[in-house]
Amino acid sequence: LERFHARELRVSPHVLGHSKAHVGRVVAELVRAAKAQGLQPGPLALSLRGDFVRIGSAYEQHKVRSPDCFDILVPLRLPPHLEPQPRCADGLGPCGAFVCGLRAKDGWARRCRPFAEGFCVELQGRSHLSSGLVLRWFQGHLQRCLGAVRYRLQERCRVSLSACPGHPPTLHILPCSDYVCCHISMAVRLIPAIPLGDALYLTALPPEGPHGSLAPEALWGLNASRQEQRLLGWLKEQAPATSCHLKCLQILKGLRDLRRHGLEEPFCSQWGRALSSYILKTALFSLLLQGPLEAWDERFLVERLEDLVLYLRDCLRKQVLMDFFLGNSSIPEAVALPRFLKEAAPVNLLSAFDGPTLDLVAFQLISTWIQAPHIIRMYSSPRYLRPVPAP
Repeated sequence: LERFHARELRVSPHVLGHSKAHVGRVVAELVRAAKAQGLQPGPLALSLRGDFVRIGSAYEQHKVRSPDCFDILVPLRLPPHLEPQPRCADGLGPCGAFVCGLRAKDGWARRCRPFAEGFCVELQGRSHLSSGLVLRWFQGHLQRCLGAVRYRLQERCRVSLSACPGHPPTLHILPCSDYVCCHISMAVRLIPAIPLGDALYLTALPPEGPHGSLAPEALWGLNASRQEQRLLGWLKEQAPATSCHLKCLQILKGLRDLRRHGLEEPFCSQWGRALSSYILKTALFSLLLQGPLEAWDERFLVERLEDLVLYLRDCLRKQVLMDFFLGNSSIPEAVALPRFLKEAAPVNLLSAFDGPTLDLVAFQLISTWIQAPHIIRMYSSPRYLRPVPAP
């Protein structure tokens, strides 16, 4: 396991640092250009707030293999006098989905009608901010700004933007050979986000509803990445300096990806979704707070990794793994949570899967752990080490 982590999973801090710095400079240029252009249409349109939020494994110290993929939240600004009012989308979408109404201050409802016509959909007789319309506007807005950024960055790198319907656009960065020492082609997922305050954001859910339904167009997910980063920072302070909790997460992600090579569709996709990085991280958070953090010293790597596998197996068999932040009252007081998160309804992350699928995932998970040395030897050849597409 140690060799597997060192040779195939561990990311060089030097390369990761250079990649993050380069991504930050390029994204800052694009966001600055998009904000400047967004000021022109007038006060009744969306615009960029001007900042961006780094999220995901690359910024939480559990990235595996190569620093070539990054996630960035790009906060948007609603017109003045409009406030988002999120509420749980009961029965309209998957568990944990939200819809976002809008509240107009001081009689501005009529004056904001042009905005509503461009960015809202009717749902149950009420107007709601449409994640699909916002996402399409965001993609087009960035594409229009790319020319200015490409010209300013031509000595540093080549940049391009790609978009898949219903998903955030991806910024592709190819550094020039004489600009940075780490010549890695990078993909940056730019995620438009509606700020709710307290470092909480709404982000678009991928469309999975029936064709012709307005519900997917209106659905949002709640992003609490900043709270996750705060919790990880608190755990780093409380745990031993040689704690292996992030290494356990990296190894489990690596074993999951290797095992995928021996699976066939449609179960291969279900395996990746049921053991998504977010689900693995949620299980790790829950397990960390159950026992003394001293037990996570690196000397006990194998024992703690086995504990995590067995905990996940039990969750899969019971078909229950609750979201760590929504409606969780057991989070340490040192990690201050916004009131919105504390009062939210608890969400079962496994509710979208049927029992037989989760039983099969649990069986394969235990099998993967028992056969880990064999799987590492079998699938660690160069032909299997090509990047695995994220579900």
